[in-house]
Amino acid sequence: MGGSPDDATPAPAAAAPLVLASASPRRLDLLAQIGVTPDRVDPADLDETPLPRELPRDHARRLARAKAEAVAPRHPGAFVLAADTVVARGRRILPKPEDAGTARRCLGLLSGAAHHVWGGVTLIAPDGRAVERLVDTRVAFKALDAGEMAAYLDSGEWHGKAGGYAIQGLAAGFVRQLTGSYSNVVGLPLYETRALLRGLGYPAP
Repeated sequence: MGGSPDDATPAPAAAAPLVLASASPRRLDLLAQIGVTPDRVDPADLDETPLPRELPRDHARRLARAKAEAVAPRHPGAFVLAADTVVARGRRILPKPEDAGTARRCLGLLSGAAHHVWGGVTLIAPDGRAVERLVDTRVAFKALDAGEMAAYLDSGEWHGKAGGYAIQGLAAGFVRQLTGSYSNVVGLPLYETRALLRGLGYPAP
């Protein structure tokens, strides 16, 4: 005997939409790895110039928060996820090169040395609650010879990448040691991001 409609178990409420406050295709790909697909992509388009004497970790944290806070008012009732990735040699924040000369200088600083990749992540919930994480990954490069550096510059992979390299590409062959989150170096620390989403009620798998 079938039950009445009133006896049926109510369907779960639909999750609030998720907005990614970044135009980075790498962050979209990384989220897809953990089964998360944002409903919208809405870059914050902020000035990312470091403040005077700003430390790399503070820079990553500040920009992630600022991106989320800039985008959230445009999407009431949504989750807003923002991130920032900073490559640093000591206290020095390396740029995102737009020309080969800048990329060469970045590679010169990274060659044969260890550096840190700081990843800031901020999530704002539909009710306005905000949470954040800061992730540190230590990466050590081999000493690059002139041929290796020239070939990498010719590849163009460095363009617009923090620190002048993409670890998911040819530069993987330069990494002698990595301690911490690999996905953080690519552009988004997945363990921490998933924890933030689930902690605020977004149904991340």
